[in-house]
Amino acid sequence: MQLHILGICGTFMGGLALLARALGHRVTGSDANVYPPMSTQLEAAGIDLMQGYAAAQLDPAPDLVVVGNAMKRGIPVVEHMLDAGLAYVSGPQWLAEHLLPGRHVLAVSGTHGKTTTASMLAWVLEVAGRAPGFLIGGVPQDFGVSARLGDGECFVVEADEYDTAFFDKRSKFVHYRPRTLIINNLEFDHADIFDDLAMIQRQFHHLVRTVPASGLIVHPHGEPAVDAVLAMGVWTPTRSTGNGGDWNASLLVADGSAFRVQAPDGGEAELRWKQTGAHNVQNALSALAAAADLGIEPALAAAALGRFKGVKRRMELCGEVGGVRVYDDFAHHPTAIASTLQGLRRSVGKARIIAVLEPRSNTMRLGAHAGALARSLEAADLVQVYAPADLDWDAKAALAPLGDRLRVVAAVEQIVAEVAADARAGDHVLVMSNGGFGGIHQRLLETLAARG
Repeated sequence: MQLHILGICGTFMGGLALLARALGHRVTGSDANVYPPMSTQLEAAGIDLMQGYAAAQLDPAPDLVVVGNAMKRGIPVVEHMLDAGLAYVSGPQWLAEHLLPGRHVLAVSGTHGKTTTASMLAWVLEVAGRAPGFLIGGVPQDFGVSARLGDGECFVVEADEYDTAFFDKRSKFVHYRPRTLIINNLEFDHADIFDDLAMIQRQFHHLVRTVPASGLIVHPHGEPAVDAVLAMGVWTPTRSTGNGGDWNASLLVADGSAFRVQAPDGGEAELRWKQTGAHNVQNALSALAAAADLGIEPALAAAALGRFKGVKRRMELCGEVGGVRVYDDFAHHPTAIASTLQGLRRSVGKARIIAVLEPRSNTMRLGAHAGALARSLEAADLVQVYAPADLDWDAKAALAPLGDRLRVVAAVEQIVAEVAADARAGDHVLVMSNGGFGGIHQRLLETLAARG
């Protein structure tokens, strides 16, 4: 079968393309922005890519068009697809119909930590000999790819609450029918499609309704937004994580790089790893609880996580020049920003942290989180915020509580120049964005090197 994938260079759709190719389908695709690293990964798999969304891409017609959720009415290729009566389906529905049946699906959902937790869980299953398949919204460094079929029964999927397609406004995750479900946390996000937290909670309860009674739901202990979802009705056994939960952790090092895990049966395991931050401790507990439901002992799972390399773009060290370390992190929500910065602060002590933020997500650009951003950046010594002219809110006003620490800049070039001029040996530069941010990480390293 020939599939043509619209929006193929997104992490989810690109991963889907790799899975379809591995199943033996002929795969082509198009995107508004075809560039590395996803383009090279797809081309290496024998997938033909096209730039833009011209109607001619679907002539001759493929057997099936797989439509990404970035597609909208009015785009030429979409209008041609509809006018010609071509067969089409959303990415999540294709995954659910062609790859997930007959497998033990482990879905990782929540506002924060989905990619990292899904990567942890897939790695634990791999070390335990389960040879899992996975589709993750990032690249786990232990695997080097965002998706694979796997030879085992288990399939780990990052379960996003964003809408499915222009013709299916349900959250993506309702298609996956998991047997094991992790709900990491729940906050208001995606202001472009949800009016309030209650709308998101309703979608999460649709997901809860799909988990069988023979499955398991893992959730944080005492988190009101998640508790409210479960209070709508739950028909599946649950395990809670965190302080007072069925699974909990005792820190051995303040930054979370070492802790002792307590399992519900009284068993214990010690975990020492390269990750830091309270959020990653919580992510690990969720992965351990889900793995235990498959019979994987906590000691084995903890040993696996001790070797976990992390995920690209999650506190990834890009390089060090002249004693200045530059990190890349995907954080784009105030809670994630605060947790990442606090974890780094506990790790580096009194060393200076320079935070560089691009408010790039739709929710950030709309200003839905503007009131919470200043507090989330408190742990930084200096803050550079990229505010292009088309940003929908006044960054200087919203972040004024940061005082002299704040610089609001309208050009990436200026941020690079100012950070490079300010930085000194021992500093940690944390760049936060859910996009490419104009290649700022490499440009910073090159500018630091050039200054000598």
